[in-house]
Amino acid sequence: MNAKATADARARAATAAQGRPVLGRFPRPLRVLGYALVVGVGLVYLLPFALQLVNGFKTDPEAAAHPLGLVPTTPTTAAYQRLFGLSQAGDGVPFLRWLGNSTLVAVLVTAGRVLFDSMAGYALARLRFRGRSLLFGFVLGVMAVPGVALLIPKFLVLNTFGLFDTYTGMVLPLMVDAAGIFIMKQFFESVPREVEEAARVDGAGVIRTFWSVVLPMARPALITLTILSFQGSWNEFTHFLVATQSGQYETLTTGLARFVSGGLGGGTQYPLKLAAALLATLPVAALFFCFQRYFVQGANSGAVKE
Repeated sequence: MNAKATADARARAATAAQGRPVLGRFPRPLRVLGYALVVGVGLVYLLPFALQLVNGFKTDPEAAAHPLGLVPTTPTTAAYQRLFGLSQAGDGVPFLRWLGNSTLVAVLVTAGRVLFDSMAGYALARLRFRGRSLLFGFVLGVMAVPGVALLIPKFLVLNTFGLFDTYTGMVLPLMVDAAGIFIMKQFFESVPREVEEAARVDGAGVIRTFWSVVLPMARPALITLTILSFQGSWNEFTHFLVATQSGQYETLTTGLARFVSGGLGGGTQYPLKLAAALLATLPVAALFFCFQRYFVQGANSGAVKE
């Protein structure tokens, strides 16, 4: 009886330990130290964003003299006025044009990737055709190629087909993504086949089954793909660098790069540069925080197979 009671007690203790957080298994001083370490690391990561926000409201001399100060001595919105063309000096930065180009490209690329990547992922996961394994291996091979190695071929292809320095050349090469195809394929393979078989018994074809039955079930994966596609196209730099030349096609990344390199005036201009960088970061951050729950679900959805 004593042995059985001891075994039961150990089993209950193990079950309770599994339900407790990792830090909860350590003595209180170590837990406090662990939480303090986590908070400290979090503050270190948040410090650059805080400095970016504060310096955007400083004057140029103050930002150059005290860039690490967290409280501006004379707060001003001059940097934001210049960005939005409200400055009386008439030396505004074409920020609204950069913002419009980035928004247009990001929306089109995101819509294209969600549509084409999901279709390609479903075809690789469910359809049986010759060369399917070879095609999937090709997709994995594309993921292994560094993007820098494709810059010159991209330029040559765009220039040959007359797509250089056009919106089409900015959007079309980015509308399909190998990583997105892989994510959608892994999710579709986790969907029970019985659901599709029931749809086919009711008379639904392949396209109807994909569009009306399977795709609505893939909402976490679709949201994950949407966030990654929007973030990738919004922050894309190298492709736009080789695909465009005119100033009218500049996006936030290429425009800010030219701005930081001194292409739009001399001086440090820290408040203006940091304010522009902050505004360029906000859309992606807002999108991620609004849908982070679905992002985590989509990232883990392909880990379990039925």
